[in-house]
Amino acid sequence: MRVLGVDPGLTRCGVGVVEGVAGRPLAMRGVGVVRTPADAELGHRLVAIEQGIEQWLDEHEPEFVAVERVFSQHNVRTVMGTAQASAVAMLCASRRGIPVALHTPSEVKAAVTGSGRADKAQVGAMVTRLLRLDAPPRPADAADALALAICHIWRAPAQNRLQRAVVQNRLQQAVVQNRLQQAAAPQAAKTPTARKGRTA
Repeated sequence: MRVLGVDPGLTRCGVGVVEGVAGRPLAMRGVGVVRTPADAELGHRLVAIEQGIEQWLDEHEPEFVAVERVFSQHNVRTVMGTAQASAVAMLCASRRGIPVALHTPSEVKAAVTGSGRADKAQVGAMVTRLLRLDAPPRPADAADALALAICHIWRAPAQNRLQRAVVQNRLQQAVVQNRLQQAAAPQAAKTPTARKGRTA
């Protein structure tokens, strides 16, 4: 499984590609940051992010794209920029038919470090260890992108099992409902209709 992780942001959008399967050593295929100048117009910045992500999709051809789920922050301007960059990443992937997965920061931290409250230094250290890198990726946005990809590779099997279980449960419910309806149909046909009362 090859996954492109995207840590969305207007100024720095972290991107990282990890390949492997759960339970086996993972390999980093690329890591970097798509940057845009803070003084540029919003539309131009979003176009730059789109072009940057498209280049990564062209070069690495990932099977999945994992994006950090936007959560509430005290700085409204920051969360809006994060949401806009996130939407661009999702658009680029969906346009190519690549499945997109959203993971919260706490999910990523828990998957990589074992604690949903880990700080960026701990995440970077574990990413370095898991991918057998010489040094933690810089800046932290790049390490976070790799962590997102790792998180998805490890969580995907469990998510797939859950989805299959949900689908199977729905199918079983539909079969039971259909049988109940079939059993009730003959009874309804045998029930005599009530006679109308005579009028005086």
